[in-house]
Amino acid sequence: MTTELTYLALTLILALVQVFLPAGARTVEFGLKWNAGPRDETPTATKPLTGRLERAQANLFETLPLFIGAVLIAHVSGEDGVLTLWGTALYFWARVAYLPLYALGVPYIRSLVWLVSLAGLILILTTLFI
Repeated sequence: MTTELTYLALTLILALVQVFLPAGARTVEFGLKWNAGPRDETPTATKPLTGRLERAQANLFETLPLFIGAVLIAHVSGEDGVLTLWGTALYFWARVAYLPLYALGVPYIRSLVWLVSLAGLILILTTLFI
């Protein structure tokens, strides 16, 4: 397996973690009865951490399909190289750093880290056209 595909697999594990973190925070906030129930209505999170974890998850899921597609297209077309290696590494590590920054409510640095992840994605996409 290439390094790029390894980063893709690690990013999918990160996505799974980001599914469980807000779910756990909602359970803590709303209780086990709510979690085990039909959840016809989800109350609005009142604890900042719950909302931040939900938004961090949504943020990852906005670019994750693009990352998956770009990595797989580069791999299948044989375009794996320096740019895809740097792109996948930047995307993954920036997404890892983004989660605690968002959860802790750190402004500006969080946005810069998001831009690093976007730069990683752009590097991978660039490879497909040069």
